[in-house]
Amino acid sequence: MSQTLRRRADPKRKMDWFCVLSVDLEPPCREQVECALKNTAASFVAYEEEKAIGMVRLIGDGGMSFYIKDFAVLPGHQGKGVGQMLLMELQQYLLEHKPADWAVSLELISTKEAVEFYKKHGFEERPCEWDVAQGPGNLGLRGPKRSVEPGMFKMVRNGDNLKIE
Repeated sequence: MSQTLRRRADPKRKMDWFCVLSVDLEPPCREQVECALKNTAASFVAYEEEKAIGMVRLIGDGGMSFYIKDFAVLPGHQGKGVGQMLLMELQQYLLEHKPADWAVSLELISTKEAVEFYKKHGFEERPCEWDVAQGPGNLGLRGPKRSVEPGMFKMVRNGDNLKIE
């Protein structure tokens, strides 16, 4: 069976998002999905035939900082390159839609099980070298450093190698 990727979530196929998001979570209501998609920089859905099998959403300020949100692949399709395809497409989108001389941060919160996947794609766990270079504290926030799950960070610049290490 072949896999295809759609760059923008089709508004007529919003239920695809419900199916993928409900893997580990209680699915959001239709209105919440519509609001989220309306305020999304980019979204990508992977299909096998006509069934949504994976998705990822990019949110951000449009200039300096972007965040990977709602990245999910159905369990039966994990480990088959679907997540890699979605992540590569998202990074390619960033490279195509920012000025060539800009570097932007790409961040996410990862499950512990997915940390190695992100490291293969050039992400670093936080706090990382970049955070330390910014000075004391936790990214300028006051209070104790806390983390429920590993934060991941990557700078995206033109000329970067998007291949897996």
